[in-house]
Parts: sequence; structure tokens; C-alpha cells
Amino acid sequence: MLIVDAVLETYVDADFDVWPVADPPPGRLLALSGELSSREVGTAMAVLTDYNKGQRERRPRPPENSLEQVGRLLATECVIAPGGLRIRDTATGVTAVPGCCFGLENWRDWLDLMDGREPWLGHDPAPRAELAGAVARLWPDGDRPEGLPIKLPLAQLPGHLGSVQDRFVGFLGAVEAWATSHTPSIAAAVVAKLDGDLAVSAPLDRGQG
Repeated sequence: MLIVDAVLETYVDADFDVWPVADPPPGRLLALSGELSSREVGTAMAVLTDYNKGQRERRPRPPENSLEQVGRLLATECVIAPGGLRIRDTATGVTAVPGCCFGLENWRDWLDLMDGREPWLGHDPAPRAELAGAVARLWPDGDRPEGLPIKLPLAQLPGHLGSVQDRFVGFLGAVEAWATSHTPSIAAAVVAKLDGDLAVSAPLDRGQG
């Protein structure tokens, strides 16, 4: 069985105290869904706002409050997020995690496989999807292809991505509830910004299975 999740790479400064956050998840990869606790959403928002802090200043000053911290997302041209899709094969125990520099905003690039193209999935590690007929073989680290690859039937890919999208939309709902509590004046704008820049709820071109 394959389990596909949209995951955010988490890192939160030990001194972060703008709002409550959760302890780091296993492997520091937080699977995004509407089932996250308020503290887990707080962790995601801490990562997103820090990752998209202003680039004009070499050392941006610390935000004074939640509104100023979250407002960073509205001020940035396009929100980017460390992470991507994590694929786990429960039958073999093999897991492929997102490579560095891929970015959660590029999660729809997996649809390239439906067009016969092999998407770039990041580096360090460097997951690599290799087309082999009706199956994509996913190597957790294509630079060091050891062990078994994950076999992903292309006919199943649209369904997996549809499930990812459903959970991603659920995460936006959790963000809306969280932001309504912490930054009510910009809650709707923040959700709309994340939805647009991370390409969450737009119709998913599911290709041809």
C-alpha cells in the first residue's frame, strides 16, 4: 500500500514565543491535513512565516506580535515552503522524502509523470522518479540508488494526488480556524494567499489514467 502525504519540513527556533507550537514531528516532517492540532498548525505557521520573511533586510528585525509575524506572508511576492510529497510503501517499508529545494509549492509537478516526463524532485537526498511503462519507479535517493524502489502505478497517481489535495484543503481550513483566533483581521487574506501561492484548491488536472 502506498501512502502519499504533503509534508512541511519543520524547524522552529527554541526561543520562538510569538504563539504556541508543538514539539517537532518524527523526521521533522509535518503531514498537512485538517486533523492537525492548534499547536501543530502553529508550528506550520511559524515555519511558513519565518521561511518567507523579508529579504530586503539582511537581518530583519523580530516581529512585535502575531499580526506582524503572519503579515509576512501577505507581504511576500509568492509564498514558498520547505517540503513536498512524502511517499511510503507499507509493503516494503521504503519511504521517499522530499529533496532540498523542491518546495511544497511545486507539489503538482508530480503530474508531469502523466505526460511522460520525469519531474525534478530536489537534492540531498535526491529522490528520482524513473518511468518504466505504466509504472514510475521512485528511488529515495537517485544519486545512490540502493535497495528497492517504490513502484507507483501511473493509473493510481491522479487518485493519490487527489487525496493529497483533499488533505491540503483540510489544512487550509485548520489555518483559517487558527488565524481567526490569532490574527482575525487578516485570517481570510492569509488563507487565500496560501491557497493561491501553494496551488492548493485549484482544479487538479488528473491526467489520463
